[in-house]
Amino acid sequence: MKNITFLICGLLCSTILANAQNRNIPVDTTVVTAHTTTINGATISYTATTGTQPVWDELGKPIATLFYTYYKKTTKENSAHRPLLISFNGGPGSASVWMHVAYTGPKVLNIDDEGYPIQPYGVHENAHSILDVADIVYVNPVNTGYSRTIPESGEDVKRELFFGINADIKYLAEWLNTFITRNERWTSPKYLIGESYGGTRVSGLALELQEKQWMYLNGVILVSPADYNVFNSDSPISSSLNLPYFTAAAWHHQALPSALQQKDLLDILPEAEEFTLNILMPALARGGSFSIEEKQKIAAKIAYYSGLSEKSIMQHNLDVPPPFFWKELLRDKTGNTIGRLDSRYLGLDRIEAGTRPDYSPELTSWLHSFTPAINFYLREHLNFKTDIKYNMFGSVHPWDDKDNNTRDDLRQAMAQNPYLNVMFQSGYYDGATTYFNSKYTMWQIDPSGKLKDRLSFKGYRSGHMMYLRKADLKAANEDIREFIENSLPNGKSARY
Repeated sequence: MKNITFLICGLLCSTILANAQNRNIPVDTTVVTAHTTTINGATISYTATTGTQPVWDELGKPIATLFYTYYKKTTKENSAHRPLLISFNGGPGSASVWMHVAYTGPKVLNIDDEGYPIQPYGVHENAHSILDVADIVYVNPVNTGYSRTIPESGEDVKRELFFGINADIKYLAEWLNTFITRNERWTSPKYLIGESYGGTRVSGLALELQEKQWMYLNGVILVSPADYNVFNSDSPISSSLNLPYFTAAAWHHQALPSALQQKDLLDILPEAEEFTLNILMPALARGGSFSIEEKQKIAAKIAYYSGLSEKSIMQHNLDVPPPFFWKELLRDKTGNTIGRLDSRYLGLDRIEAGTRPDYSPELTSWLHSFTPAINFYLREHLNFKTDIKYNMFGSVHPWDDKDNNTRDDLRQAMAQNPYLNVMFQSGYYDGATTYFNSKYTMWQIDPSGKLKDRLSFKGYRSGHMMYLRKADLKAANEDIREFIENSLPNGKSARY
C-alpha cells in the first residue's frame, strides 16, 4: 500500500511538473474585476478588464496575442457619448506600463513627490485620473508586457509583420478594429495617446484608422513624442533644437549666469528659443564658412544659455552633442552626470572624465519603482495570474524604420477630419525628445498655419514622463481632461 501511495504521488508530481513547464500566455481571454476610486473628490465605480486578444493573419490564424487593460466607468450614461482613450507607450519595444500606473489610470505607483522610488513598492489611488471623463484601454504591442508572437520564438515567427514603423501601425489598427467591435464602442468619441515612440505610432495610426478601418478620431495626444524626421535630419536643425533644453536643465541645476538664474524658467526659455531659431540654426548651417571671431561670438552666447564653457563649445564647432552635455554640465561642480530622459536626476560615474555618462540614472530609477508595482498590481489587484514574464522592454529588433511618413500622416488625418484635434505634452527637462523638438514638430505638421486652431502645446517642469512629478501629474491630467471636453463636437457636424 505504501508503494502504491508513493507511485500515485510520483505520478501526480510528474504531471504537475510537466504542466508547469508549459508556460504560454492565453491567446484570447479576459479577467474582469470591479473597483471604486475617488477622482477630484467624487467617488467613481469602474470595471477593469485585463486580457489578451489575438492578431490574426489573412487566413484567420492567430499569429500573436496582445495583452491589454481596459477600464470602464460603471455608469448609466450611454456609451455612445462616453469618450474612449486608447493608450500606447513607446520604445519601440516598451510596455504600456508607464502611463498606465503613473499617469492617466485609476492607480499610480508609490513614489515620492518628485518621482523617486520608495518602499514598500505598490500602488495607490490616482486622485487625478481622467477615468471620470473617459474610459481607457492600455495596449501592449507584440513582445511588450505579456504580449507575444505565436509561436513565441523560432523561425516561424513572422517578425516583418510586427517590428517596423509601418508594420506596427498596420497590425495595431486591425487589432483596434476588433477591440472596438467586441466592446461595442463604435459610436464613442475616440482618442489616441502615445508617449515617446508612441507619438510616432499614434500619428501613423490616426490616418491608418481612417483610411483602412474607417474609424475617425476626435483627438490625438502626443506625450514627449519622438519625431524621427527631426532626429534623422541634418544637424543644423536637429542639433540646434537642443539648446533651449540645455537652458532648462542648466537652470534647474543653477548652472546658468546669474542674469538668467535669477529669472523664472519660463521667462528665459523664449530668449533661448529666439537665439536658436535666428542665430544658432543659421550658424550651424554655415559650417566653416565664417570667421573664428564670429564663431567665438556665437559660442559665448551658447555658453550663456547652456552653462557650458566657451572652450568646450568651440571644441565642438558650436555643435554640442547631448551626451557630452549630460556628462559636462556638473563635471567641475559636483562631479555628477545628469539624466537623459529627465535631467533632474543625477548619476555617479566611475570616473569624471569622458564624453558620455556610464548609465541613465532616471531610467534605472524608474525601472526600480515601476517593475515591482506593475507585477504586483496586475496579479494582486486585477487578478491576472500568469508565469509569463512581464516585459518592461521586449525584443523588437531589428526594427524597420524606413518610409516614416507619420508626421505627414497626422496632418492628412487632420485635413480629412475636421473633428480631429492634437495636443502635445512635453517636459522641459527631457533631453531625449525635447520640448522644443515637440514645438518644431507641431509647426511642421501645419506649415500653412491653417490647422493651428486644432493644435496645442503644454509644457511642464519635469522630464520625459512629466507626470512623475506630483504637481505635473495633476496639471497634465487636467490638461487632458480639458482637451477631451473641448474637442467633443456637442452636436456640431464635421465640416469646414
